[in-house]
Amino acid sequence: MNNHIVIMAGGIGSRFWPLSTPEFPKQFIDILGCGRTLIQLTVDRFKGLCPMENFWVVTNAAYVDIVKKQLPEMPENHILAEPAARNTAPCIAWACWRIKAEDPEANVVVTPADAVVMNPEEFRRVIGNALAFTEKSDAIVTIGIKPSRPETGYGYVEVDTQAIKQSSNQEICRVAAFKEKPDLATAERYLEAGNYLWNAGIFVWNVKTITEAIKTYKPNIASDMERMKTAADVQEVFPQCEKISIDYAVMEPAAADGRVYTHPADFGWSDLGNWASLHDKLQKDSANNGAVGKVHLYECKNCVVHAEEAGKVVLQGLDGYIVSAKGDRLLVCKRSEEQRIKEFSAE
Repeated sequence: MNNHIVIMAGGIGSRFWPLSTPEFPKQFIDILGCGRTLIQLTVDRFKGLCPMENFWVVTNAAYVDIVKKQLPEMPENHILAEPAARNTAPCIAWACWRIKAEDPEANVVVTPADAVVMNPEEFRRVIGNALAFTEKSDAIVTIGIKPSRPETGYGYVEVDTQAIKQSSNQEICRVAAFKEKPDLATAERYLEAGNYLWNAGIFVWNVKTITEAIKTYKPNIASDMERMKTAADVQEVFPQCEKISIDYAVMEPAAADGRVYTHPADFGWSDLGNWASLHDKLQKDSANNGAVGKVHLYECKNCVVHAEEAGKVVLQGLDGYIVSAKGDRLLVCKRSEEQRIKEFSAE
């Protein structure tokens, strides 16, 4: 199989300030304190499914040197530098057009750079299944995470229950619809229904399938991709591309046409989008504190602390706080006020 992996690594991770900054965002940080950055962990979990020369990274032009430093084995011409942020549809389209030029038979996995997977062996099994499925069909596959709670921070994939009963492959099911991030009552209903999955934003398809789908559903973006033959063309055309997500551009209309499938999965996934999700993934002490760095906690509970660069941090008497030290910046914030961090960092 001609497998290629596309890693989307252009985000600025503003919800993780001060750990993550526009100059050095979270995908390039060892946020779990394990010795590997999030983008390095993303590459690691695909080992065995794809050779290093078939990896691609789409990122902001400002981050190209960081990618080169953190992924030195990756071909430099596979680091695609976006001259402007245009959301995921143009990002994915550009990578897939480039891959098709090199390998017209390619099978492609698209993944964000900043997710966490706690069970990489199961992850590889699921992705391998999806790749085998798309190699032999023109299906578009999205990885759906079996929900463990009524989460309001994720979009959902509704599985077609009739198609499950009719399918010979019990693991890959037809998608009925994509759902926006729900309110709590709706999320609880999804969990109870049993046929709703979290949308992980991980996609698998044959390169011919996705380029044809983009031509069908977003011909303007396909036309832009055809024009981007040289670096100068990229600088001119890419900033003019329609700013739209792949979900709106392709996945939703393709699902309505019955062309999208999902592989339900349970491999310890988190999009690691905020401090709450980091606390969830860190090892906790007996008082439910999660910490990275030389952190000493006294009479503290329910805290998440990231101070890897600090020589020593001592905290006493805190309940339910985020504490993060990075360079000359320090955040001490109630976990219940996390949604205000963007406001705090803008001061």
